[in-house]
Amino acid sequence: MAFHYTDEKNVQIVISLLKEHGIRKIIASPGATNITFVISAKKDSFFEIYSSVDERSAAYIACGLSAETGEPVVLSCTGATAARNYFPGLTEAFYRKLPILTITSTQDISSVGHHIAQVTDRSVKPNDTVIYSTYLQLIKDQTDLWDCEMKANRAILELFRRGGGPVHINLATGYSNNYDAKELPTYRVIHRITQSSIFPDLPDGKIAIFVGSHHTMNKSLTQSIDEFCAANNAVVFCDHTSGYYGKYKVVYSLITGQRLLDKTGITPDLLIHIGEVSGDYSTLGLGGKVVWRVNEDGEIRDTFKKLKYVFEMPEEVFFKNYTHQDKDLKDDYLLLCKQQLEETRTKVSEVPFSNVWLASKLAHRIPANSTIHFGILNSLRTWNFFDLPKGVTSASNVGGFGIDGIVSSLVGASLADKNKLFFGIVGDLAFFYDMNVIGNRHVGNNLRILLVNNGKGTEFRQFNHKAAQFGDEADEFIAAAGHFGNKSPELVKNYCQNLGFEYVSASNKEEFEELYERFIHPELTDKPMMFEVFTTSEDESKALEMITSLEVSTSTQVMDIAKQLLGNKGIKTVKKILKR
Repeated sequence: MAFHYTDEKNVQIVISLLKEHGIRKIIASPGATNITFVISAKKDSFFEIYSSVDERSAAYIACGLSAETGEPVVLSCTGATAARNYFPGLTEAFYRKLPILTITSTQDISSVGHHIAQVTDRSVKPNDTVIYSTYLQLIKDQTDLWDCEMKANRAILELFRRGGGPVHINLATGYSNNYDAKELPTYRVIHRITQSSIFPDLPDGKIAIFVGSHHTMNKSLTQSIDEFCAANNAVVFCDHTSGYYGKYKVVYSLITGQRLLDKTGITPDLLIHIGEVSGDYSTLGLGGKVVWRVNEDGEIRDTFKKLKYVFEMPEEVFFKNYTHQDKDLKDDYLLLCKQQLEETRTKVSEVPFSNVWLASKLAHRIPANSTIHFGILNSLRTWNFFDLPKGVTSASNVGGFGIDGIVSSLVGASLADKNKLFFGIVGDLAFFYDMNVIGNRHVGNNLRILLVNNGKGTEFRQFNHKAAQFGDEADEFIAAAGHFGNKSPELVKNYCQNLGFEYVSASNKEEFEELYERFIHPELTDKPMMFEVFTTSEDESKALEMITSLEVSTSTQVMDIAKQLLGNKGIKTVKKILKR
């Protein structure tokens, strides 16, 4: 019987990536649990395999072979106590920074702790034996496959990173007897580029930079990004947490949020990902055909599931390297994106009284040189549909992405400059969660809060949320309706006034129109301000539905999008929308 590669995909991924990274030397110790790995490697002429019965000796053999050749060496062992015997040799490798990749085969780790023969717990390692350890589970679906691809790439890259050292992969097996795979499938390989590496060429096509949450960029970094974009006909996709305020900034959420728009024509061929966590879900969904991540931490962050290169270096170094003055300077992509935004904004109709409506009225009126903070999800998403004036900086707690400290973060920021205005846009649950901070004695007259009070977590009542199917039933325990006075007109008013705040409120557009000019007055007033606006979850949902339905592709394109996103049941819903 002819044997080829195992059908265990996690093993295939490891073997494929070893080949992609040019790692060919393997020292195998005998056993049953590592059969699928050893046989598969043995059947591939790329690998150079040696046998060692004693795992302690095998680890030291790997040290000597790696030190002499300057190459990584793979160790493979079975279950039971086999891996324990690697520790002396791995300690040697740790202190000498030798790239030893230890692959310890195991049954599924759900077996750990149940007195199953030959199953040992490998979750804890002595600190000075390996620099990185991971577990590659048996693959049951596409999410498992992606997860194993990422962890295997990360493990192999750590062999060489920052001087290198030994790395551990705990590789699960199901003892498959199927060795019929004549060719290895192609699995995604990720490369790490440092300042001393040879930089890959930029691909042809549309190039965009996506900026997640980011410290406000200094003039030098902003200039390097602007020069890169000018030289490479690129744009910078931002939201209100991105910290970039240069020429090529495009707050693109209004376009990417259009649910029935075919976006293939605007999707970048290369997306350069900088910054940290982003709350701009719609632009995250646009992604790019290929993604390069640039960050000094050098970590694999496969946010878009298209990552190819990780550039471990300062952003400015990266952008300067790819800026060549001999290129023709073009702004075609920037002009295309801005033209789309302008055309779509003309279609924004009179939406119901909601956070969307408030943003449409206020976003462009926030006073220059002030700062604005947004509550996560509904407020941030809503205000990302609109540009802020030049000179206004903005932020949101998208790091941990919780509602628990939004107002406190705003207050903390306001303490940094008592002569500067700080605005906050926050929903009622987030406000009441964090309301104690506005009683802090350090709160100044430069603080202004717009409280959008709809009496519940309106995010869970939006038309496109998973909880929407439950209707009013979602209010009780999902949207947490009815707490904190249940939209009492007196509760926040009395609390804020007793704390020395100037308080106003509005329950409809007419009342708001009469009051909002005071809230955005560009000069400091005598007191901090609280502007409480009462909306309903029904109006909030309708407004979001309307503003994300401004652009509709051809009927055929819409049906394809609906089927892809919603399945066959979604087509009926789309047909109803198209008839309106």
